[in-house]
Amino acid sequence: MLGAVVRFIVSALVLMIVGFIVPGFRVGGFGGALLAAIVIAVLGYIAESLFGRNISPQGRGLVGFLTAAVVIYLTQFLVPSVEVSILGALLASLVIGVVDAFIPTELR
Repeated sequence: MLGAVVRFIVSALVLMIVGFIVPGFRVGGFGGALLAAIVIAVLGYIAESLFGRNISPQGRGLVGFLTAAVVIYLTQFLVPSVEVSILGALLASLVIGVVDAFIPTELR
C-alpha cells in the first residue's frame, strides 16, 4: 500500500514537471496532479485490460506511445485542473516515456 502511495506521489511530481516543460499541457497544483496521476493509472489499466499487454507503454512501441497520449488527453475530461492539447498529449507522452526509461514504473 505504501508503495502505491509513493508511486502516485512521484507520478504527480512528474506530471507537474511535465506541465512546466511541455507546451499545451497544464496541471493546476499538486492536488490536481495527484488526481490526474490516479486517473491516468485507471485509464491505462482499463486500456490494458481491453486491448492486452501490448497496448501498455511498457511495450515501448508506437501503439503504447499513442495509447499513453490518448489516455493523457482523455484525463482532461475527468480532472478539471488539467488542460491538454493533442500536441501537448503527444509531447507529454514522449517526456513521460523518457522518464519511465530511467525510472521504471516498478520502482516508482
